Amino acid sequence: MLIDCVWEHNGNDSLLFANNVIGAFTRGATKEEALSKMPEEIKCYLAWANREVPSIVRTRIVQESATKLDIADADSDVLFDTEREDMTIKTYERLKALALKSAKDFLMLYLAMPGKETTVLEPRKTFYGQTPRTASEMYLHTKNINAYYWGEVGVKASNDGDILNNRLRGFEVLEARGNFLSGKVYEGSHGEEWSIPKVLRRFLWHDRIHAKAMYRMGVKTFGENAVPNIFKFPEF
Repeated sequence: MLIDCVWEHNGNDSLLFANNVIGAFTRGATKEEALSKMPEEIKCYLAWANREVPSIVRTRIVQESATKLDIADADSDVLFDTEREDMTIKTYERLKALALKSAKDFLMLYLAMPGKETTVLEPRKTFYGQTPRTASEMYLHTKNINAYYWGEVGVKASNDGDILNNRLRGFEVLEARGNFLSGKVYEGSHGEEWSIPKVLRRFLWHDRIHAKAMYRMGVKTFGENAVPNIFKFPEF
């Protein structure tokens, strides 16, 4: 399987996004480190998405984006070239289903955590403040991105309710507005470029970042068999 990658970097720090397996990504202190992680990430992601897992994964970089953002903490503003294009209804429905599955699975992971306020992680500051350390903090941070992401493409959505319900309401508002297959580029906050395809990709990406953090924190805090590996993350 050949994976087209978008490489976003700040100096050597690198984020690598799969352009044809939306939601899969790796990070590394160098491009080479991020590339080396991609085959395993693709296999784990496809297993989570209930798709056939290839025996061999090859990569190539099809787009590069330099940024001043803190890539090491997974800050990102890249807009894929393909996210400037309109979607087919088939692509939209596939990404919508994945975004809702991701929200559902994130909620299941959170509810399965033995202690919502317990953690062995030490405090650490990132570009957006103190990094979430407990399951409760990770869940609220991930859930409450809803209004921000939808708002960048002019969709008014709240953060009320659980992560699945508030994401579903965003889709309902988007579809009621119409033109939901559009690759139209919007100028969002801080001058960042957004499109509807980018919003769907960002939901999957952001969920995966914090689901991995929650799972790994849970294993460190409560033990290897105490937390279900719902997202099929690799062992660490």
